[in-house]
Amino acid sequence: MTAVRSSEVFSETLHARGTEAAIAYLNAGVPHRYTAVYRLDGQILRNVILHDKAGEMRPEFLESVAMADSFCQFVLRDGVFRTDDSAKDTRLDGHPYQGVMVCYHGVPLMDNKGDLWGTLCHFDVQQLGLADDEFDLLQRAARRLPAYL
Repeated sequence: MTAVRSSEVFSETLHARGTEAAIAYLNAGVPHRYTAVYRLDGQILRNVILHDKAGEMRPEFLESVAMADSFCQFVLRDGVFRTDDSAKDTRLDGHPYQGVMVCYHGVPLMDNKGDLWGTLCHFDVQQLGLADDEFDLLQRAARRLPAYL
């Protein structure tokens, strides 16, 4: 059985070992291959941190994503976005990555003035759910993370 995961452990990891280790901590508790931080830069989302369970280098297609082609746009518009299977999610009908980036669970990152900075998300190319307690941890982590970015 795995240890209880908490925002306190996330915060301790963030403070003691930095953002990369803290993002790895978030990723360790979910089945998703990727956990990432994206920064909003006009109409482009730029990857700042990417943790890949497979340990591979960041693929070029994840370095930056046009806002209109991202699932992050829905986080920025609606406050959060969750889809376990984008191929079956009618909210994404007509989206270029529907069924390509299959699952996505994301929350907004705000700067110290309360302005939108970017997103924190788990995603994968296969159908995967995200437990409510892990989504809650993602939301709590998003409140602590911006001070370290």
